[in-house]
Amino acid sequence: MRFSIITPSYNQGHFIVDCIESVSIQACECIEVEHIVADAGSTDETIEVLKRYPHLIWKSETDLGMSDGINKGFSQATGDWLLWLNCDDYLLPGALAKVADFIVNHPNTDVIHADCAYIDAVGNFLRRRHDTNVDELDLLFIACVIPSTSSFYRREIIDSGHLLNLDYKNSMDLEYYLRLMRLGYRFEYLPELLAHFRWHDESTTLKNWQRMLDEGLRCRDEHIKLRKLPDVCRWAIRSQFVKRLFQIRRVVKRMLIHHRIR
Repeated sequence: MRFSIITPSYNQGHFIVDCIESVSIQACECIEVEHIVADAGSTDETIEVLKRYPHLIWKSETDLGMSDGINKGFSQATGDWLLWLNCDDYLLPGALAKVADFIVNHPNTDVIHADCAYIDAVGNFLRRRHDTNVDELDLLFIACVIPSTSSFYRREIIDSGHLLNLDYKNSMDLEYYLRLMRLGYRFEYLPELLAHFRWHDESTTLKNWQRMLDEGLRCRDEHIKLRKLPDVCRWAIRSQFVKRLFQIRRVVKRMLIHHRIR
């Protein structure tokens, strides 16, 4: 089984070594790995770091944003399964072997998502996300509860032309998941910890928090329109009360899987 790991990169040279090293140790007898880095013209030490790893497939050029960089990597990928792994995040040892085993036992799935843990800028553990099976209602009424840093896509999705929407700079993952659900792709949850997500002041998430919220509302409004859902859903996705109800629903699902509330 062959995996393609796509890493969008821009001026995170002090983190990207952890990302590269974490991918390089994943290959084993039954797993092939290619690592594609789409750099957006970094001016820090990133390029010097990339040059130290001859196995990487990389190019540094200006792009139209993170989604564009990821799409460039998707288009180059030759793997059976694809993951986009941000340059400040990294995989845990044995992560791809766990995914490969899951694929063998769930041959009809199209998107696999698993758990990640949050760490700070220097790698200190903050907390693990214990996730659950996710459906359209979770994405609509809570948030993007699928962590992209531990989500894998069957190659056929990319070959069918389903790439990230360049109109979204921060909530491209939420828009993508809702669109794939509309198209009928099958999502499955792997209850394993596969990756670390770095939570730091320079992360795209924290630097553009309000834009992420605004984009999240926009893509959910669009989904409601395209799915021809009742107009009351537009009110519901803005209601903190409704959000709390679906968070409770998610806690129940978590208790059934992990036997814990958080």
